[in-house]
Amino acid sequence: MYGQESMRKAIQILKGHHTMDGAGVKLYRVFGGPSTVDLTDPFLLLDFFGSSDPKDYIAGFPWHPHRGIETVTYMLKGRVKHEDSTGMSGVIETGDIQWMTAGGGIFHQEMPEVNADGEMRGFQLWLNLPQEKKMITPKYRNLRSNSIPQITLDNGVKVKVVVGKAGDVVGPIKDTLVDAQYLEVEIPPETTFIHDLKDGYTALAFAFSGEGYPDPSGSKKLREGELAVYNRDGRAVSIRAGEEGLKILLLSGRPLEEPVAWYGPIVMNYEYEIREAFRELQEGTFVKTRAEVEDYE
Repeated sequence: MYGQESMRKAIQILKGHHTMDGAGVKLYRVFGGPSTVDLTDPFLLLDFFGSSDPKDYIAGFPWHPHRGIETVTYMLKGRVKHEDSTGMSGVIETGDIQWMTAGGGIFHQEMPEVNADGEMRGFQLWLNLPQEKKMITPKYRNLRSNSIPQITLDNGVKVKVVVGKAGDVVGPIKDTLVDAQYLEVEIPPETTFIHDLKDGYTALAFAFSGEGYPDPSGSKKLREGELAVYNRDGRAVSIRAGEEGLKILLLSGRPLEEPVAWYGPIVMNYEYEIREAFRELQEGTFVKTRAEVEDYE
């Protein structure tokens, strides 16, 4: 059992904002940009997208580059077709996750497809890569919905484990370039979820349905669309759902504490590396090698 002194405190509750990206996709940016880098390190950006009107998303994300980061696309509902400039392609469907390491360079597009009811919902998370891994060979990890393990705890809390561990269940991706956890947690009404964390690691909880309390103090409330940012001292988080229950993404990772030079979809350590990336885009030398692929069925 943990004492109060072992529990993390929610030091900030952040509200995102509605914006547009790609060719005109409406989305909710939970966090992202240079202003939050130190607070969320190693996580750079989190978008939550959802609409039943195809006009809000069908324009998609036409051809664009990435370098120096990983993107994690999780489809709660809908379909997105993905292809890159080397001929790699695939479809991310309801319940699927694509964990893409851009590394030294990916040039790709992500184009939504309309379902029968027109609804699409999901997340995209960006993780920074450490300096020595920025130019690594790109890689796609494709997780089908049935390859993502789920555990139901004794108190009824349900946890999908993508990366990390919950109870005795370990996520399928075990070779992340940054030590991290990625969990989807459904907490029943008036129920508390306690989860171990590594000391000194960043911890974030995004509420995408319901509301609750992000730490035992009860002094802060976590509402739908808000992000709890925790201090980095303590062995665990303790999150209690309100009367209607609570669904969260729980993210944790080792901070990189490195310089960040960020321009759009390219994140490096120094400005000269950004200039070099755009010079290579102009010269057609940006993509260094074809990506590796790992499928989880």
